[in-house]
Amino acid sequence: MSVTLHTTHGDLKVEVFCEAVPKAAENFLALCASGYYDDCIFHRNIKGFMIQTGDPAGTGKGGQSIWGKPFDDENTFYPQGTQIKCAPPTRKVTMTMAVRPQFNARGVVAMANSGPNTNKSQFFVTYAKQPHLDGKYTIFGKVIDGADSTLDLMERVPVNNKNRPLAEIKLTQVTIHANPIADAQLVSR
Repeated sequence: MSVTLHTTHGDLKVEVFCEAVPKAAENFLALCASGYYDDCIFHRNIKGFMIQTGDPAGTGKGGQSIWGKPFDDENTFYPQGTQIKCAPPTRKVTMTMAVRPQFNARGVVAMANSGPNTNKSQFFVTYAKQPHLDGKYTIFGKVIDGADSTLDLMERVPVNNKNRPLAEIKLTQVTIHANPIADAQLVSR
């Protein structure tokens, strides 16, 4: 499952981890499909750390989940022997060791929050490894195209003393390449 975030600085193609974090994936994909993120600005940009968006008001204090209230974290820990689906190609994989999604690379995509179990619509993309964030935020995807080009351009935008970009960076629209959650709902009708 993937989406492309079309921004004023280029495209970011994101693989969404639908099986690993179903609530976060459902929320993100439904907000994408509804146009909720269209024209959202990236209101926080910290070089070497991350860039954040998802608040239609652009203040960094707003946004709402599809349920109208915050939802719980999915800081998933996969014990050894757990089976998860991977795509593409769709297949089941049995974990040979315990795995927790980690902030171990540039381009990790996660829900922003104001504390435990306060996820709504805001999300961020990392510019580098951030191991101090492991277990504190729900990781729901990773950038699979645009990490070297688009993220580089975004990271270079100057900011003010509150890490707000001085030149607007905007998420103009989202293309959903496949939506297994919507497809499953259609099949069940």
